[in-house]
Amino acid sequence: MLSFLSDYGLFLAKTMTLVVAVLVFVLGLVLIAGRNRKGGSDGEISVTSLNDQLEDMQSAIEQSVMDKDSYKQQMKDEAKREKAEAKARKKALKKGEAVETSSGRRLFVLDFDGDIKASDVEPLREEITAILTVAGPEDEVVLRLESAGGLVHEYGLAASQLERIRAQKIPLTICVDRVAASGGYMMACLADKLMAAPFAVLGSIGVVAQMPNFHKLLKKHDIDMEILTAGEFKRTLTMFGENTDKGREKFVEELEDTHELFKEFVTGYRPQLDIHKVATGEIWFGKRALEQHLIDEICTSDDYLMQAAREADVFCVRYEEKKSLQERLSDFAIHTGDSLMLRWWDRLYKSRLLSR
Repeated sequence: MLSFLSDYGLFLAKTMTLVVAVLVFVLGLVLIAGRNRKGGSDGEISVTSLNDQLEDMQSAIEQSVMDKDSYKQQMKDEAKREKAEAKARKKALKKGEAVETSSGRRLFVLDFDGDIKASDVEPLREEITAILTVAGPEDEVVLRLESAGGLVHEYGLAASQLERIRAQKIPLTICVDRVAASGGYMMACLADKLMAAPFAVLGSIGVVAQMPNFHKLLKKHDIDMEILTAGEFKRTLTMFGENTDKGREKFVEELEDTHELFKEFVTGYRPQLDIHKVATGEIWFGKRALEQHLIDEICTSDDYLMQAAREADVFCVRYEEKKSLQERLSDFAIHTGDSLMLRWWDRLYKSRLLSR
């Protein structure tokens, strides 16, 4: 037992020494970085061509399934064709003729993976801003949307970002492969064309709120909770105070009003809906959602984009947040600390086994 305590004390001392040394080192670098840092963007836009990705995939499959000679000949023919096209473009440019370098139509693909706080709204707003600098009515924006909903004001902001696309008369297509419910459907209904996979979940046009109340528990232990407000309905329901019928009625009134706003919003973009039938908080799977006019078409995002890539240039647009030096160093410190703790614990555990 004494041997174990001795080893354990030595383990703690070594670990703490190493962790403190790392933290001091990191803190010094953070302070230096903080002094030298001069503003700048928090992230950058990256653009990748889906057409090129599909071509690379096709080439990889063909290389595997075709015989060697046939594949080589196909590559030669393709290289010859590309060379001829490049020569023709160069010749046209020398003559001052207009050269069409692409199909002319462009699709910009975005992704939104929603949590309860609609956290993806931050990169979404940057991506949309970037697209609006170059896109026009002849182009199209495709949003691959996945969200079961969350906070009303957060999803209201996310929906407002999509309204920016509509305001510029740029066609907006939204694809739902898994779920667009509640706040997710608030975003989805803005689509000029809304499609979903056969078993995607859609709808849930409703509002819900819930909270625990500990007043009886506090009262049982003679603990008073005082809540002071200025304004009759500054606080309607509380977790710790005693809730009143009047407060509950006001809270329900606010929920009903939010629901009415939700229904009005959805109806404004999808007037073909029987809003009284679908705004009950229920959900529908893809095919049933089509019958209720919650969507326009049954189709997965993969099928839609593959088809589009045959006729247009398809670009995936992403806003990638840059991590500051402080954040990177912080991650490094955490991972290093965890690694050291695990390593020394492993050594201590093994020494205990050996001492037995």
